[in-house]
Amino acid sequence: TADCKFATRSSGLVKFRQRSARAMGAFCQLRGAAFLRQVSAGLETALRGHHSLGVSPQLLRSQGFVDGRWVSAASSFPVLDPATGKELAKVSDCGAREAQDAVRAAHKAFQSWKCQTAKERSGLLRKWFDLLIQHKEDLAKLITAECGKPLKESLGEIAYSAAFLEWFSEEARRVYGDVVSPAAKDRRILLIKQPVGVASIITPWNFPSAMITRKVGAALAAGCTVVVKPAEDTPLSALALAELATQAGIPPGVFNVVPCSREKTPSVGEVLCTDPLVRKVSFTGSTATGKILLKHAAGTVKRVSMELGGHAPFIVFDSADVDKAVAGAMASKFRNSGQTCVCSNRFLVQSGIHDAFVEKLGKAMDAELRVGHGFEPTTTQGPLINIRAAEKVEHQIKDAVSQGATIIRGGKRLEGSFMQPTLLANVTTDMLCTSEETFGPLVPVLKFNTEEEALSIANASDVGLAGYFYSQDISQIWRVAENLEVGMVGVNEGLLSTPEASFGGVKQSGLGREGSKYGIDEYLDVKYMCFGGLTL
Repeated sequence: TADCKFATRSSGLVKFRQRSARAMGAFCQLRGAAFLRQVSAGLETALRGHHSLGVSPQLLRSQGFVDGRWVSAASSFPVLDPATGKELAKVSDCGAREAQDAVRAAHKAFQSWKCQTAKERSGLLRKWFDLLIQHKEDLAKLITAECGKPLKESLGEIAYSAAFLEWFSEEARRVYGDVVSPAAKDRRILLIKQPVGVASIITPWNFPSAMITRKVGAALAAGCTVVVKPAEDTPLSALALAELATQAGIPPGVFNVVPCSREKTPSVGEVLCTDPLVRKVSFTGSTATGKILLKHAAGTVKRVSMELGGHAPFIVFDSADVDKAVAGAMASKFRNSGQTCVCSNRFLVQSGIHDAFVEKLGKAMDAELRVGHGFEPTTTQGPLINIRAAEKVEHQIKDAVSQGATIIRGGKRLEGSFMQPTLLANVTTDMLCTSEETFGPLVPVLKFNTEEEALSIANASDVGLAGYFYSQDISQIWRVAENLEVGMVGVNEGLLSTPEASFGGVKQSGLGREGSKYGIDEYLDVKYMCFGGLTL
């Protein structure tokens, strides 16, 4: 690591590296220019097309949902198609008053919801799951329209979203307590689990359906009631879920949704994190925002779950199957155009296979990636969520190139919030793309020599959500998997998420776990009951 830092600080060595890469760079620029012309032409055609939502009016809702009723606010805010910037709908801009009403409704509903049997709650969650599957095409269209991801990926998200309702409908009946052996003969000790109460659910835009069901499925299965604040970019999916929850028979007040604009988010968020009736806060989003919400929640000592930022390393060792590593890199990096919290952000490739990996990855990008509107059937890369997101990726690329990185593929900003998928070589740890989360289709490749060096670089981050590596050395697999400072590890696998496994990170990537048998525990308190004075 010290040698690496010394090399990057030596301007003479940087110039040498730039000269040595000139031939390769010239070839790659030609390939990149041809790719850019192809992408730009296809993108212009796609964006000129008319893309109709074609969604059932029942599912295209624009009001808040409180206590089983659709409620309007004094004002509204626009929801935009990130691909075109065109307005999709105007949605009620709920404020602090609507958030308070939702919390009160949830608290009132909690008194009866917690008394329903686990079997009853399980049955309702199962009906909700069935309705998501029944309406998967319409729900996927909403995701593509407001989030921008390709329709095929949106359909995949709905299947993933529904799977959490199915999983927690089953877990509802598996909440067990304990009978503990007492030290005294005249006592019996029981430990039981009870729902914590009203839960505030604050979700991001990149998975506008699945991030809700992963939290809400667990909360409702445990016997909690919820108030959901969806991201301002993607409220339509949350409101469609509310409609289907009603159709499933979930009682009024159990599931509430308060959409709001970016301007009203701070006031709504403060209510949801400070109201004494709220006993639990679950948030997925940036580490910076998570810290603010933690401060709010501390005032009334609420239970919290935080799934925050990531900066996932993707390590390829010399022993790896290069073709499988390339396939894993494509799946991990380019899903949702790189806008996932667990997508690979830093690619560390051992020197023995570095050149072969970069060459094959570039060819895979040429063959498999197509930029366009999410409703176009050939699209694999939709827009980034907004202009700011594209500007961030563009800035990281310029920073890397200014410090000696070589553009192997892509590198260009396209129309609006579209970004050309980009592959960089000759990357160092001093560059922005290796020190901060990208959230875009950028692959920066660093070359390393030893396992110790790779682990040092991978763990040199204040966050630790996910990590990936490829190796066929079984001893190395155990060493690296145990020493990566992350909450989730993909070993020879680029896609991790599944309802059956725990989801969460270490360090500043958050607190608690979602999914799996552990996800429901986040919404349960353990109560100790001591029966004394028994004659036995």
